[in-house]
Amino acid sequence: MENKIKVLKAKANQMRKLIITMLAEAGSGHPGGSLSSTEIIACLYFDVLRHDPKNPQWPQRDKFHLSKGHCCPAVYAALALCGYFSEKKLLTLRKLGSTLQGHPDRRTPGIEVGSGSLGQGLSVSLGMALAARLDRKDSRVYCLIGDGENQEGNIWEAAMAVAHFKLDNLCAIIDYNRFQIDGRTDEIMSLEPLVNKWESFGWHVIQCDGHNIKELLEAFAQAKTIKLKPTAIVAHTVKGKGVSFMEHVVDFHGRPPTQEEKTIAIRELEEIAKDEEDLKNG
Repeated sequence: MENKIKVLKAKANQMRKLIITMLAEAGSGHPGGSLSSTEIIACLYFDVLRHDPKNPQWPQRDKFHLSKGHCCPAVYAALALCGYFSEKKLLTLRKLGSTLQGHPDRRTPGIEVGSGSLGQGLSVSLGMALAARLDRKDSRVYCLIGDGENQEGNIWEAAMAVAHFKLDNLCAIIDYNRFQIDGRTDEIMSLEPLVNKWESFGWHVIQCDGHNIKELLEAFAQAKTIKLKPTAIVAHTVKGKGVSFMEHVVDFHGRPPTQEEKTIAIRELEEIAKDEEDLKNG
């Protein structure tokens, strides 16, 4: 487990550097929520999900749906590191004609369905999970939801339906970084008591530190053991995690780093990687 955690930490750091680089190159995009969800996505793509980069449409694959589609740079970084496409392609983010659009697009290898209209992702995931049951497949479905999305009625209608159908092959992850584009979630429309709400809709709920690899892996492992009800993982995260001047700053929800900020951010992330390597080597 200890070695796995080190590997996943390194993958998350690589992903952060790619996120910063592609957003600075694009001159547009959403760093805050991409960085807050990095460890979640790293755990999924490099440990939890059953998938095959050489055969993206493998029938027995698990499925991941990014409901908060504006944070696709984190997913693109993971897909590139997994080998779905070249890392060089990341520099085409949001460019005309690129398959790496500002929200996920099915033309991109590894993307199941387009997303970005917030509040709809759990309904899509419900359909995937129900289809897997009807097809008698043992594949699982994972849906990453932004905390601000929990203010939308569609989420709760889907949550009610998923519990009604007892879809224990569906796991929702809430990226609870407490910010949305207009400010703090507790000031725009408070989500609390969030855990109680999901439980009252018939879900098994797990809380964890969304940047702690060990806690995330344990949460995903526990979710696989739950029968006859879906699981929601409430992952407590930090908006802009990993880059000091972006953390807890609402402006970076939708403002990409400048070239100068990119240089500073990459330097910080390289220092983090170096410190962790020094710690590993004693």
